[in-house]
Amino acid sequence: MENMKWQTPEELRSLLAELVSWKSMTLSEGERQFPIKLQAKLQDLTYFQKNPEYLKLHDADLRRKFLTALYKHPKAKKTICFISHFDTVNTEEYGDDEPLATQPEELTKVWKERTDHLPNEVIHDIESGEYLFGRGTMDMKMGLVMHMRIIEKASVESWPINLLLLTVPDEEVNSSGMRHAVPKLIEIQRKHHLTYSLFLNSEPVFSQNPNNDHHYFYTGSIGKILAAALFYGKETHAGESLKGMTSPFISSYLTREMEWNASFQETVFNEKTPLPITLQQTDLRLLYSTQTPYRSSALYNIFVFRKNASEVFELFEQVAKQAAKKCNNDYKNICKANETEPIGEVKVIKYKDLLQYAEKRFGTEFIKDIKSDIYYHEEWDDREKSLRMTDRLMIHCQELAPAIVVLLAPPYYPAVNSSNHPLVKKCSEYIIQRAKEKYQLTISQIHYFNGICDLSYVNYNGPKEGWSAFEENTPVWGDTYSIPFEDMQKLQAPVLNVGPFGKDPHKRSERLHIQNAFVETPVLLEDMIKMIINEKSIDEDKVNIKN
Repeated sequence: MENMKWQTPEELRSLLAELVSWKSMTLSEGERQFPIKLQAKLQDLTYFQKNPEYLKLHDADLRRKFLTALYKHPKAKKTICFISHFDTVNTEEYGDDEPLATQPEELTKVWKERTDHLPNEVIHDIESGEYLFGRGTMDMKMGLVMHMRIIEKASVESWPINLLLLTVPDEEVNSSGMRHAVPKLIEIQRKHHLTYSLFLNSEPVFSQNPNNDHHYFYTGSIGKILAAALFYGKETHAGESLKGMTSPFISSYLTREMEWNASFQETVFNEKTPLPITLQQTDLRLLYSTQTPYRSSALYNIFVFRKNASEVFELFEQVAKQAAKKCNNDYKNICKANETEPIGEVKVIKYKDLLQYAEKRFGTEFIKDIKSDIYYHEEWDDREKSLRMTDRLMIHCQELAPAIVVLLAPPYYPAVNSSNHPLVKKCSEYIIQRAKEKYQLTISQIHYFNGICDLSYVNYNGPKEGWSAFEENTPVWGDTYSIPFEDMQKLQAPVLNVGPFGKDPHKRSERLHIQNAFVETPVLLEDMIKMIINEKSIDEDKVNIKN
């Protein structure tokens, strides 16, 4: 039997250090280069030298690529699909230590000798010697390393199962990589006659509370919707304020209604979604002026478990109408106290209706010209383009003001959950028991991964009505942003997330627990997959692709 490269804790640590050193911040050149380097790394395996057609790069967007590596057993149909992302967030917060941010061994060593700039809990973990620091160590290149380990071992030992490694760019911003990968998963399944039995991610363990060192695995992933609003008032001179209405005045009412609004909160399996919060509130003017601000926007983060986009948007519209009612009532009282005639009442308009109104008034060619102009601004992301598109329509339809235009903006992550699936139940019981027996490690089940992940784009069960509001009220839909809902419905297999323990993702103190990452979790994953191989009770026809 050939010698393997990525099996021992020391080999895994070395492989992780190498992958972390390949800087791959989202939207960077390093992100574009990473899968090319990874393909070359996987080509070192004898299996892919003999079967080069099973190791492929595929186009995503913006010259980025995702990678698939298939280990195929000649007699097996049962397939586990490993999902990971290789992009990371930026490293500016490391300051003078930024050159070491992607050199985990060096960074950990330097910080051990110089801890004066770090919080006490971080100093404690450095001095313990139990953690490896660096950008991407935890989120989530260690997950990819564990998948590579299993692919190597399965190919050498000829495990009677199929394993498909999928690793993608851009999970941290828009999940563009995963959204582009969904059709390819279907294509690979059909081409190789595979039956997807499980989608297995290895995102790291996220603390449920600060200073929580408990270990978890996840049988689902939380969903996220970005509700947006354009506030369009009436301009005036600051010296004649009651002759107009400022957009900040209008927006303050909706923001107050949206922040921590419990009507959006869901409770499932005794777990609660975090309350909504404002992610951005912006004046759309670029320069200071004594003309009052009359155009502004806001983005509201909404987490979901079971609600779909249409249900959330309907609730968002209701809350906006409540906000408008309070705004109008207060405004009328102000006008009455100042013996001034109101300029009008704030109304709530769905983006879909605004677009139809503008198309009827100006024609479809006019709308196409506006879109072309908006999309020309490559420096604007999809959120900014969505708001600017809405703003441009309202500038030409000012007779509708004052108004709150409600819309949706990318990204949208549907929630997914497989807690009640028979295979996932068996895996959950096995992981808990095996961790206790082998490592005296207590691991608990969480039903929804609270960090947002790419599992949202498989195993979609909702009806078309559930996403129609997103299509109709997202200005960039079908142009610069889309979600393959229909293809997602075809990938009907349960989801599971088993990853390494670490702390402080997206912070300069991001760190990975050495024992758990290099010793415990890789073996637990391997043992669980062998259990799945021996599991005979799965009805594979039920988890096969829907034709």
